[in-house]
Amino acid sequence: MERAVTVACVQVEPAVLDRDATIAKLEQVAAEAAASGAELVVFPETFVPIYPSSRWAKAFAGWQDDGAKETFARIAHESVAVGSPAERRLGAVAKGHGIWLVTGVNEVDPVRPGTIYNALLFHAPDGSLALHHRKLVPTNHERLVWGQGDGRGLTAVETGFGRLGGLICWENYMPLARFALYEAGVELYVASTADDGDAWQATLVHLARESRAYVISPSHFQRESAYPDDFPLRRELEGAGTIGRGGSAIVAPDGSYLAGPLYDAEGILYAELDPATLLAERQRFDPAGHYHRPDVLELAVSPSARAADARPSTRPSAR
Repeated sequence: MERAVTVACVQVEPAVLDRDATIAKLEQVAAEAAASGAELVVFPETFVPIYPSSRWAKAFAGWQDDGAKETFARIAHESVAVGSPAERRLGAVAKGHGIWLVTGVNEVDPVRPGTIYNALLFHAPDGSLALHHRKLVPTNHERLVWGQGDGRGLTAVETGFGRLGGLICWENYMPLARFALYEAGVELYVASTADDGDAWQATLVHLARESRAYVISPSHFQRESAYPDDFPLRRELEGAGTIGRGGSAIVAPDGSYLAGPLYDAEGILYAELDPATLLAERQRFDPAGHYHRPDVLELAVSPSARAADARPSTRPSAR
């Protein structure tokens, strides 16, 4: 890291299934965070326009469930395509406040919009899309909603205060995906999530201690009351109350909490990240530096390869 920086980890509810209203809320919250001195503002997994909770996404397994089909169509219609007015609006937020903005979105390809992806969009202070990551493997019920991503986002970008990258929810359990970030020199590690379980906090501590990076983890927060009356799968929500309770946190490279975890409420967590702390923690362990053996262990990443294009490795197996 080049210098200290204040970051904001956002835990707020989206305007469910309403892309434009959700981005309007993002604009307000980002303005508040920037006014408080944040230079990096991070929003939760698929904040725009909804995270598909297992509470209702299980209905997607129904072969002839009209409510599931209608819900998928609405998510796709309210998703974000790179290059679209919605994506450019996110870039304008970053540029308008001179911040780095990281947003979890449901994403569609403008040419082939029939598949939805779980994506992280990293917008730079000049408004450009500096990094675009699609979740490699959707988890459990998510496979009924999202397609598999590719390797284009398995890297880190220079921000002027440190190298920034991230993974989405349970792909943080993929050792090789994490190591791709380590080899890219990640120092500010975004781990956006929908996991509100207690065990996720242990994961965040491990990520910080293994990466020796700062971990910023915004978690989705949802309540039954936020869903519109015409939500096609409303029957699945009856009596749910709180659907996603949050758990957002900012963790230092030694695994200590700088902010959070925040549960059962909307809020913005702030922390000032000090480069001296990061360097001090790498004295004994640097996963892609002095504690790495590239002569013995090697990772190869195919940035443009999609799941359907994957081929078995021709390299010798490690023994």
